[in-house]
Amino acid sequence: MTELAIAETRAWVDCVVIGLNLCPFARAPQVKGLVRYVATTAHDAEALLAVLVDELNLLAETPAERIETTLLIHAQVLTDFADYNDFLDLADAAVAGLGLEGVIQVASFHPQYRFAGNAAADPANATNRSPYPTLHLLREESIDRAVAAFPQAEAIFEANVATLERLGAEGWAALQARCREDAGREAE
Repeated sequence: MTELAIAETRAWVDCVVIGLNLCPFARAPQVKGLVRYVATTAHDAEALLAVLVDELNLLAETPAERIETTLLIHAQVLTDFADYNDFLDLADAAVAGLGLEGVIQVASFHPQYRFAGNAAADPANATNRSPYPTLHLLREESIDRAVAAFPQAEAIFEANVATLERLGAEGWAALQARCREDAGREAE
């Protein structure tokens, strides 16, 4: 299961995040092999929190030239979005407890992602929909560099929503199917 989760998540990054240019900063670390993909077999929030702490420490201790960012995939825990969303407070507390505020932040992706106040079918939600529940550990200095290089970073979200609205529900489903096919080829 972990190999498939990694393959599908990697394919999602290539097909959706980079392919649709949802994050203009994602291509370089992916191409350079600086994205760490970790799929945990944790079955409860406590075990996931322990893995998260380990991954936060590893990222903080490893030079960015070796690991720029980490995607922590947890396919067997927090599959319900409300539970996942509640866990994000624990993730932020872990960052603070390790003294990593201002050094690392946690971004969130989930198959059922839903922004507060949005209808479930709102295309904007797809900007944060991944194949599996995933915690994205980002270096703050990387974010700062990316924002400095892209002076209108706040316009990214609006452009992403417009892209997903043009794609539509059928296009989104077809893209997800293509990503799964790509993952299947990668896993072979």
